Formats: sequence, structure tokens, C-alpha cells
Amino acid sequence: MASGAGKALMERRNDPTHDYILELTGKERPRVLFVGTATGDEPAYILSFYQTYDSDRCAPHHLPLFHRTLDDLAGFVRGFDVIHVGGGNTANMLDVWKRQGLDVILREMWEDPASNAVFTGGSAGGICWFEGGTTDSYGPTLQVLPESLGFLPGSFSPHYDAEDQRQPLYHAALKSGELGPGYAVGNLQSVHFTTTAGGAGAEFVRAISPVDGGLALTVAAVDGQIVETPLPITVLATTRAAGGSVSA
Repeated sequence: MASGAGKALMERRNDPTHDYILELTGKERPRVLFVGTATGDEPAYILSFYQTYDSDRCAPHHLPLFHRTLDDLAGFVRGFDVIHVGGGNTANMLDVWKRQGLDVILREMWEDPASNAVFTGGSAGGICWFEGGTTDSYGPTLQVLPESLGFLPGSFSPHYDAEDQRQPLYHAALKSGELGPGYAVGNLQSVHFTTTAGGAGAEFVRAISPVDGGLALTVAAVDGQIVETPLPITVLATTRAAGGSVSA
């Protein structure tokens, strides 16, 4: 599941998006792994994860790659029900993953028919699952990132309601063919997909939002013109305070 924002959504402790992610596992106390590579394993972001995905909700852990403490990386990562990737510098994150072999481990999990892991994240943690997207990895002027993991077909543009550069850059990349058609979402919105048999493909399930009036679109270039099609959005109800589960 890909969300528009990483850190900003994580800091919304009682946002029902978090409960939605956990309920996708079908487990009462799922094991959740936070991967904060995109911010260089920033301690404050890791702390924010533990404050949101606390032990009342799940069994939380994080994966440090800049100060790696594991030899058996594959054995560790495969033991989790949720892989939650934080926002930050997408390009640097993907390079570190490749050097450490995490990209291969994640792909094997994705393609394993026996794996029911939920892959999620916002901003960089959303772009990474697609073939490419728009990014601030190279500085304040946004650029196109055309070589992501490609688990999901097409492209992804986060922060679509929060950063003025996103839409024109995305449109230009779609018109030029640098990016394939894809999805654009606002900071608080997410798009949920499910894998087909053997991880060979993926099907769109729904767009979700914790608030009314959210933004979620499919975006494509058709005969040289940009077509933005709004997606129906399921608004999630916040029920954690009452001790219940999230409803959709």
C-alpha cells in the first residue's frame, strides 16, 4: 500500500490508516518492520514509528542498515508480517538496498506464494514499490526517478496536494514517456493493491483516506494529453480511542 506522505502520516498517531495496514495481515499482533533507510536511519523517525506502532498495536521492530547489526538479513526480514518503509531520499535508499541485498530479499518475499507480507510506506516508501515516480532525492527542484523496484506497474507521485512541482513534473514525464501511467495521491491518502498469483502482477483494490475530500487519481497521457481520473475514496473511521478496530 502506497501513501502520499511518510513522516507526516507516521506522526498522526491515531490515524486509522495504521490500523487498516495492520488489519490487512489478519493477525491479532502482527510483526511490523520499519525500514528507515531513506532518512539514514534517523533516530527521531524511528522513535516516531515506535510511538505510532506501539506494542499495544503490534510487535514493532526496525532495520538499521547504516549501522547494521545482522548477518542473516534475509532470515530476519522474512519473519515480518508488515514491511513499512519510511519517507526520505528515495534514490539513496534504493542504492543502499541494492548494496545490502535488501532489494532481492523484498522481491523474493513479494513473489513467494506462501508469503502474506504487507508492503507499505509513504512518499519514498510509496514510490519504491512502483516502476518510478517523482522525487526530491536530488535537491529542492524535483526530478523524475524512473528506476524503482517495479513490484507494482506504472508510476507514483506522492504529495500531490502539498507540493506545487509535483503535478507539472509528473505530467511532463508522462507525456515524454519517461514514466508510465500511474497514481497520484495527497499527503493523507493511500492506494491499496493486492498481488496476483506468484507476485506476477497486482490489482488495484481501493483508495483510502482518514479525512473527507482527499485526493487520489489515476494519471495518464492519452494522445498527448494528460487525463486525470479521480478514484473513489473509502473514508476510514477512527475507532482506536474506543478500543475498536478501523472500519471501512
